[in-house]
Amino acid sequence: MTALFYILAAVAEIAGCFAFWAWLRLDRSPWWIAPGVLFLVLFAVLLTRVEADAAGRAFAAYGGVYIAASLAWLWLVEHRTPDRWDLLGAGVCLAGAAIILFGPRGA
Repeated sequence: MTALFYILAAVAEIAGCFAFWAWLRLDRSPWWIAPGVLFLVLFAVLLTRVEADAAGRAFAAYGGVYIAASLAWLWLVEHRTPDRWDLLGAGVCLAGAAIILFGPRGA
């Protein structure tokens, strides 16, 4: 379930941020703010569902998922293909996220 919550949180955060991007950078209507805020609230709620012993650890591990999801957004929504450096960087970030989230903890 952790992976699912991270993925859903990433989609919600990116959609919320993109709504503000559309308003401020793409000259869309200020009405784009409303769904943007709702998606950002959904993001915050979803991130609290992640199984982790500390919020900071859950947030740090989420960073890798966010990076990978942002590149998926780039490809699927903005129709720009991530290059090999994007993919390599996302892989490194996901590996780091896995180490943070699932690494053994001392007593």
